[in-house]
Amino acid sequence: MALSVRWRYKIDRCRSQIAAMFHSEPKPLRPRLCPACGTLVGATATKCHQCGANMTFSFAAASRSLSRWMPQTSPVTYAILAICCVMYALSFVITMKFSGGAGAGGGLMNLGGIASQINYRLGASLPLGGFAGGPGDLDEPWRLVTAIFLHGGLLHIGFNMWVLMDIGPMVEEMYGSARYLFLYVVTGVCGYLLSSFAGHFSVGASGSLLGLIGVLLAATTGRKNMAAQALRSALIRWLIYIAVLGFLFSGTDNYAHFGGVASGYLLGRVMPDRAPSDVSERRVANYLGWAAGIAIAVSFGFMVVSYLQSA
Repeated sequence: MALSVRWRYKIDRCRSQIAAMFHSEPKPLRPRLCPACGTLVGATATKCHQCGANMTFSFAAASRSLSRWMPQTSPVTYAILAICCVMYALSFVITMKFSGGAGAGGGLMNLGGIASQINYRLGASLPLGGFAGGPGDLDEPWRLVTAIFLHGGLLHIGFNMWVLMDIGPMVEEMYGSARYLFLYVVTGVCGYLLSSFAGHFSVGASGSLLGLIGVLLAATTGRKNMAAQALRSALIRWLIYIAVLGFLFSGTDNYAHFGGVASGYLLGRVMPDRAPSDVSERRVANYLGWAAGIAIAVSFGFMVVSYLQSA
């Protein structure tokens, strides 16, 4: 007896589904975009015919791959925020552990305070002559980077992260994420270099944050439009407030602040205040960003080794 049309359709569909389970059709090859310059290249091309960038292994390709896992808006700012919060939580837990739960308090200004010895082991910036008979910053230069992501208390990190989220996205949008990371790290290192020469034991992101303010000051210098003048006036007021608070409250590292502002202003005068506009600028920006990222990774690697050795 012949099957009906309906049953023949069902049998053919089941046969096709079973066959598809054991046989896959090759996906059609599509042209791709160069990660460096955005030019459309062939599906099988290994290098871009426009800029010569490697399509599979290059700084631009790696940056494009990493960007898929980062927030689309201000990814570096959020990454810095996350690292600072994780390092503060870690240092707080270690302080509580070694103080028996009694070392993270003591008044409003010391709320959530981190023991100096814990910050020392986690990578605080040291005086040039060393700390408690130990090495100095020139002996362990990785501390100039790790200190940027450490903080001394809850109010300390709270204020710094508020400033970071206020001005960080502005600078990142203006200069691009790669240049922004470079500016953040370099100005922080310059601030701690000056602090180290002044003989200070210090932690905190304020040197880098003042560096970003210095960059914005340089970018708004000489501009006559109302928006630039309003931003410049607000930045100058911020600097005055921070300077007054720095002289009123003991423990403020004014040398790191000044070093950050000065280096940020100089870099802002040299670096164009816009995102990279062509292939060569994008390539240089990628190199700068990756250099800063590698410096952070290597510095934290040295921090882990130093912490385990001092344990």
